[in-house]
Amino acid sequence: MKFTISIFILITTSFCFAQNTIPDVLEKLNKKIVPYITVNELKEKKNFILLDARESKEFKISHLQNAINVGYDKFDNKNIISLLKDKNELIIVYCSIGIRSETIGEKLIKKGYKNVYNLYGGIFEWKNSNEKTVNSKNVETDSIHTFNKEWSQYLKNGIKIYEN
Repeated sequence: MKFTISIFILITTSFCFAQNTIPDVLEKLNKKIVPYITVNELKEKKNFILLDARESKEFKISHLQNAINVGYDKFDNKNIISLLKDKNELIIVYCSIGIRSETIGEKLIKKGYKNVYNLYGGIFEWKNSNEKTVNSKNVETDSIHTFNKEWSQYLKNGIKIYEN
């Protein structure tokens, strides 16, 4: 049984990381239930709520300015409801490249939020486009938490931070 699970994990991981680009990964893994917003489109927006669907250790290293960390593993709908009062306001969710943020975006849509978007390519695409990120002290930083070594291949600009 242990051997079978190990083989499954190996095949799944190999499949995901055999994809060479962010678009390849998003095409394979996302269901496209949450519409995308590009980096350039986001830069044009004025009034919106920005939610970071990464874990707090990733958020502390860097995040988009004014983002609110909602996490992924322990995402709590009750906390979000107190934060997001207007179900029509523009909500942008992001993560590393857009997979976890799609899941969080889906949960928000199921709760009745009508204007939810997933940042295409996440913080990696943001940084790859030479946009500014800040750390937990709100100081500009080039360090980006890439989750792990495999995911770091998608970050082209910035300093890659991850645990082994």
